[in-house]
Amino acid sequence: MSDEMVTLLKKIDAPYGRKLVLESVEHNSEMRLLRIRIREGSRFTVLDIDKDTAKLWSAAMTAWANEALH
Repeated sequence: MSDEMVTLLKKIDAPYGRKLVLESVEHNSEMRLLRIRIREGSRFTVLDIDKDTAKLWSAAMTAWANEALH
């Protein structure tokens, strides 16, 4: 039996055929992480990050996207 509960948050089709999947992962220990799955062809990358890392990453991506609009 798995010690984690996974909830799909978002699927994103990115440029060049890449696929992104964001999932909320809650462990029996009550630890909660954001799982980021990146698929590039046959290659997969999976990152589990905490809320502080997610906030920093989100802020950096938002700042870049806002600058890219100008």
